[in-house]
Amino acid sequence: MNKTNNLAEYNKIHLWMLALMVIMQIGIFADYWGDFTDNKWAVHVHYWTATLWYVFLITQPYYATHGQMEKHRTQGIIAMFVVGGVVITSFSMLHGDIIKAHRSAEMPERFGPATPDFFYGVLIAEMLSITAFCYAIIQSIIHRKSLRDHVWWLVASSFYIIKPALGRGINNLWIYINREDWPNINIMIPDFIASMLIIALLLFYAQRYKKLSHPATLLGAGLIVFSLFLKQLGSLETVQSFLQSMIKV
Repeated sequence: MNKTNNLAEYNKIHLWMLALMVIMQIGIFADYWGDFTDNKWAVHVHYWTATLWYVFLITQPYYATHGQMEKHRTQGIIAMFVVGGVVITSFSMLHGDIIKAHRSAEMPERFGPATPDFFYGVLIAEMLSITAFCYAIIQSIIHRKSLRDHVWWLVASSFYIIKPALGRGINNLWIYINREDWPNINIMIPDFIASMLIIALLLFYAQRYKKLSHPATLLGAGLIVFSLFLKQLGSLETVQSFLQSMIKV
């Protein structure tokens, strides 16, 4: 039996990855395109490398399940180059959370419910998500000859890094809906909604492909659960001091 036949159960997964990319793009649309000309160069590079990575998550399983393994292997090497861009730009932008934490303390009337502890918590969650993403990519390489594991580590990795985009979209919508109550808005409600939506999608995909107990699924679920406590973690002075000493702005 050839490798394409071994992956027959995944012959539609490129469509599911397309759906996930659409969700991601809807989430980030207003935040990125709404002030396109004001975005810094680093933001543009990060947006397009991340978008390109999602494109690879669509095309790669299509090639693998439709008899184009040679093209799959070649583009897989290129995709690893893109992954480096996603990771580097993600880490390089983390200082933005420190800047927002400082500004929210200096201008509370502007940031409203987004207090410094919120931004410090977001920073911790993003650092862990990027690290988990790196781990998933490494696992996909290690398990490249175990095709089902290879595929699932890559699929699951997309859920590890989707929250910044989806979270911003839901947060912006929540603020708009409750704009008359500003600044008395509970900013953790849209964060909770985003988290529940991501974990629901992850478990739906995992159940569909019989991967509910797979380490990649459990890691993704753990990341989301951890992120629910970001504000509590961000309020710890030791955590804030550590982040400020490590990430200079």
